[in-house]
Amino acid sequence: MQTEKHGFFVEEIDAGQRLDRFLANNLSDHSRSRLKELIKSGCVTTENSKILDPNHKVKPGEYFEISIPELQPAVPRPESLPLKILYEDKDIIVLDKQAGLVVHPAAGNWKGTLVNGLIAHCGDSLSGIGGVRRPGIVHRLDKETSGVMVVAKNDVSHRRLAEQFSNHGRDGRLSRSYRAIIWGEPRHPKGTITRNLGRQPHNRIKMAVVQTGGKTAITHYEVLEKLYFPDGNCLVSLVECRLETGRTHQIRVHMAHTGHPLLGDKTYGTGFLTSEKKLPPAAQKALKHLNRQALHAYSLGFEHPSLQKMMLFRAKMPIEFEEIMSAKCENKNL
Repeated sequence: MQTEKHGFFVEEIDAGQRLDRFLANNLSDHSRSRLKELIKSGCVTTENSKILDPNHKVKPGEYFEISIPELQPAVPRPESLPLKILYEDKDIIVLDKQAGLVVHPAAGNWKGTLVNGLIAHCGDSLSGIGGVRRPGIVHRLDKETSGVMVVAKNDVSHRRLAEQFSNHGRDGRLSRSYRAIIWGEPRHPKGTITRNLGRQPHNRIKMAVVQTGGKTAITHYEVLEKLYFPDGNCLVSLVECRLETGRTHQIRVHMAHTGHPLLGDKTYGTGFLTSEKKLPPAAQKALKHLNRQALHAYSLGFEHPSLQKMMLFRAKMPIEFEEIMSAKCENKNL
């Protein structure tokens, strides 16, 4: 695969332009939308650091280098990947997605995605209504989140499932619950977090609670179990979270906003990295092996698109979750 490389200095006349516009003015063979995606995927650098924000305002004297990879085929190619299938019929396929697996192809992840594996498994039956790069996908999980997902295998199923997800369970047909391990103990053993979410202004790949604008986000939580210090203080808690909305990074951002970020969350829980040393040795080992945020899509309930009966699926929690919560400081069930 060939990669184009270009470098440009910012002149006085260019000062104050958005980075994507500045590059588009200098690279007439590439669309601004294409360049915007390349910026977001880390293909633009200045002074040995990556610039990820297309809205970055350029300054005179700055030098930007862009690496443009060869365009990938528009249609994902089938790849034989290990899929953990919980249920399958002519209309749907329900999976337990492993952590580290990207759901659909995008900049920087053109191969080895769940979609590539599904195309190989399902062949021509897979629905394309979700777009050529995400056929059959009606909802997704973050790359490092494991757990239950449902995929449509035809257009009718896709439309009916998408309707349920867009309604976020308000009509009683859809239910989603996640299991997460968080630092400390919430003030109340169960409750609801209602905080709007939007992009962080200085880091567009991160989400944040916003006071104005953004999108409504509602998370219901309940503490299931706690891991205590010998002195009786709560070290970490296992919580179940139910989503009333489905925003990007919703659980991670909401829990971090309350002061209880997820264990292993390198994006929203950096202030607690030193706290990992306070964990019992067995829990430290389990968290290191987990090597991601402690978030798992535990259950998914929905109305079958053609059978019109309610179905419920659960994905067993990762063994590392159990090892963390059973580590010996002192573990007390509620």
